Amino acid sequence: MPKIDGVLETSLYVDDLERARAFYEGILGLTLLYADPRMRAYAAGRDVLLLFKRGASAETIEMRGGTIPGHDGLGPLHMAFAIAAGELARWEKHLADHGVAIEGRVEWPRGGRSLYFRDRDGHLLELATPGLWANY
Repeated sequence: MPKIDGVLETSLYVDDLERARAFYEGILGLTLLYADPRMRAYAAGRDVLLLFKRGASAETIEMRGGTIPGHDGLGPLHMAFAIAAGELARWEKHLADHGVAIEGRVEWPRGGRSLYFRDRDGHLLELATPGLWANY
């Protein structure tokens, strides 16, 4: 069986790229890697978070290097960011300072802890410490 090394990109679909930029850069502190009228790409550790303007990528895109088949998403989606255990309290305060409500907290059986909150498009975001999964 060929080996998979990890999940490289995660995509969310947003209604307003500038509003999303303010949240992901201004509140979460992600670094912009790429921007165009239909999307933004952000560094999230060694992974990449792609934010697409809802509906702007539904059609196949022809590029100099090849084709990207159409894709899109509706409704609130979920994704989690990995954080160090010692950063959880700092994140909780940082989010509160920016008016971001914590909707849920979990202490996992393996010792990990999670905070849940929403971005400006209603996507459920999670900050998770090691101990959530057997491989994290």
